[in-house]
Amino acid sequence: MHLFLSVFIKFFFLLTPFFVLSMFLALTKGMGARERRLTAVRVTLAVAVVTLVLFHFGNAIFDVFGITVDSFRIGAGALLFLSAVSLVRGRPGADAGEGEGDISVVPLAIPIAVGPATTGALLVMGASMPAQDKLVGSGALMAAVVCMGIVLVLSAHVRRLLGSMGIEILTKLTGLILSALAAQIVFTGVRNFLELGG
Repeated sequence: MHLFLSVFIKFFFLLTPFFVLSMFLALTKGMGARERRLTAVRVTLAVAVVTLVLFHFGNAIFDVFGITVDSFRIGAGALLFLSAVSLVRGRPGADAGEGEGDISVVPLAIPIAVGPATTGALLVMGASMPAQDKLVGSGALMAAVVCMGIVLVLSAHVRRLLGSMGIEILTKLTGLILSALAAQIVFTGVRNFLELGG
């Protein structure tokens, strides 16, 4: 249970649900309530598929490219920190939705919900998690994705409840938590490098 909660909390903040919510509201402004709900469901399904693939095939990807988990930890941690700074300072990618067509997969699922930093963190967590814990990790990941999906489906109610200022505050709080998670990922990678070097 402790593992489930720990992984769930990490993944929930990695998916930056309140930033995704603010972008979702901006990009679906002209849609009706039913169309917005359908878009939210499609975003959730796309994020679920992408995150599960990244989580489970991290080791295979590292083997193909000859990358160690610790080197990827340092790179992903640095990228995650930059994303966290962007969240704290403002709204990155506000123009990511320019263009025509279905916005549920691109840009809402990728790269807004699952950007480069989240991709790196998912690969690292999946590759470093023992095989016997992968099922629990997958369950926690899907629970986090479902929670993000619920936030999107109820976006109109959440906006009325929190207001623009409330969503902005939660987005910045998410950025602060992500910066701490990024520091931990980098610290683990550097420590393991030093231990191997010693």
